[in-house]
Order: sequence, then structure tokens, then C-alpha cells
Amino acid sequence: MNVTIDKNSGYCFGVEFAIQMAEDEMETCDELYCLGDIVHNSMEVKRLYQKGLRIIDRDQLKELRDCKVLIRAHGEPPETYKLALENNIELIDASCPVVLKLQNRVKHAFDSGKPKDAQVVIYGQVGHAEVIGLAGQTRDEAIIVTTEEDLEKIDFTRPVTLFSQTTKSTKGFYHIKSLIEERLQQANQDSKIVPGFDANDSICRQVSNREPQLARFSTEHDVIVFVSGKKSSNGKALYSVCKQHNPNSYFVENEEELQREWFDAASSVGICGATSTPMWLMEQVAAGISAFEAEQV
Repeated sequence: MNVTIDKNSGYCFGVEFAIQMAEDEMETCDELYCLGDIVHNSMEVKRLYQKGLRIIDRDQLKELRDCKVLIRAHGEPPETYKLALENNIELIDASCPVVLKLQNRVKHAFDSGKPKDAQVVIYGQVGHAEVIGLAGQTRDEAIIVTTEEDLEKIDFTRPVTLFSQTTKSTKGFYHIKSLIEERLQQANQDSKIVPGFDANDSICRQVSNREPQLARFSTEHDVIVFVSGKKSSNGKALYSVCKQHNPNSYFVENEEELQREWFDAASSVGICGATSTPMWLMEQVAAGISAFEAEQV
């Protein structure tokens, strides 16, 4: 049985940069705080914990003084930086440059749209770290939409500026975009003027390019094993691409979740993962699959 790891899978630049910053910082200190999981992968969080990275939440951050805190790739709202100044906290800012640029675009759209009574709408997951940071640029006035039902939150008699969480599905974004366009037309069909609609495809290209790559990779193998943390929004989106193109696709967090019967009739197995999946974890999964074959010999 041939087992192949997708060379395009694994960390995106932003996640790799954040983890490298954390590891570099921990070489000079015994303990470093990180606001939220540095990456949505429990195995990697555990590995970094053993090196001294301590995960904290926002309530715990309020109690800290005179220490160092890492800002992960997802970015943070303005309130986090304000609190750090008040509590003499040194921030190690590993915010992804793509996310920082998007935060600036969202803030500009919000500020410039105020006089026009415009609404900022973000296609993303409520409560996701990146979305919290983006909404913070609008004083939390942005409307977060994930499903078609969420469109009820929008006032279609007012202008709309749409953005996307950087790790969402491209297909999902354009579906939401078309629905908003339709609703704007319907709501204003008796009016001579349709409110403005500015749609911004702000999905990271390093992420969106993986969709067609994974589609091809999935058709090249009998079985696909997708490795990702269950918290990963990007992981869910990319796994759905695999499943769509190869029904024999399975989602696992680590090699312990592998099931021998998945590979009984397979001559070729492909292993791939999310932008939050470390290469060492995909290699462990590959070793686990190879172990099944060795037992049968």
C-alpha cells in the first residue's frame, strides 16, 4: 500500500510564523503566556505546553501584570492592546500580516461607512478568534453571518460592506454574496435606488488555493485521511472538499483514531491536513497506517 503525504498541506505562513516566535521567545524564558490556543490543534498545543507555553483566556489576561503575552496569528481587537498597556504587559505580536491588513480594511470600511448608515457584515464563525478581532475594529457593531438564516440580521434597506474571515470556504463566501445581492434587490424593488453593496473576497489565497489542490489530491488516492484539530474552522472547510471528491475520506485528530478497516481494499492512501496541522503529526499518522500493513505481513 502506497502512503503519500500531501506536500501542500500543513502550516500556512501565519501559523508557522506564530509558532516560531513562541519557540524563539521560550528559549530565553521559562514560561510564556498565549491568549487562546496558539493553533487549533490539541497535539501541537500539548507539545508547546511542554516547552513552557501557557494558554490563558481573556478573563485571565485581565489579572496578569508585568509579564509577556503572545498574540497568536488570529489577531486581537483593540481592547486587548489597551489592556496590555494598562497592565504593563509586553505583547509578543504574532498576528498574521494577512489578518492585520484585513483588520485595517474593516476599520476603514466601518469608519467611512458611518455617515452613509452602512453596515459591515463579516462572513465567519461567531466566537472565532479572528472574527472577534475583526468585529473589534467596528466596536463590535459588525454583523456576523455564518448561515443563510443569519442574513435576517441585515437591514437590506441600508448599504452593506461584506468581508470574510480569512479561513472560510471560497464557495461559501460567494454563495452568501449572491444571497445578499438578491435580498437587496428584493427589498428595494419598489425604490429607484438600491443601497450600495461592496463585497470583498478577503479569504487568504494561501488557504483558498488549497481547495483545488486538495480536490485533485483526493481523486488520486483510494482513501484520504484528513488530519486536523476538531476546533479548526479551516479544517472543517478543507475536509468537506476531500469528502466531496472522495467519499472514502476520513477525519482524524491523530493516529490513535485510525481504523484498520478503512484500508482493507486500498492500494493508495493520501494524507493531508489543515493550515493548522503540523507536518510531524501527518507523519505520525502515516506511520500508523504503515503499521497496519506491517501487521498483516
